[in-house]
Amino acid sequence: MPTIHVELFAGRTHDQKAALAREITDACVRVLGGNPAAVDVIFRDVAPSDWATGGSLWSDKPKEGERAAPAPSDPSNA
Repeated sequence: MPTIHVELFAGRTHDQKAALAREITDACVRVLGGNPAAVDVIFRDVAPSDWATGGSLWSDKPKEGERAAPAPSDPSNA
């Protein structure tokens, strides 16, 4: 059976990871068949400073509810 690797931002609780492991295991057994005891789920916590999307680190992106800093003004528009 499969070994599923899950990478996510650090900070999820033990209960959240346990619930996700159960759901992933259930889905693997439902789709692939087999024994739940043969499904491995490995979690790897990643700091936002170690993850980038679209060329930008997640640690540099504004948090939900925060406004992005205004872009510096373009001196050519003066």
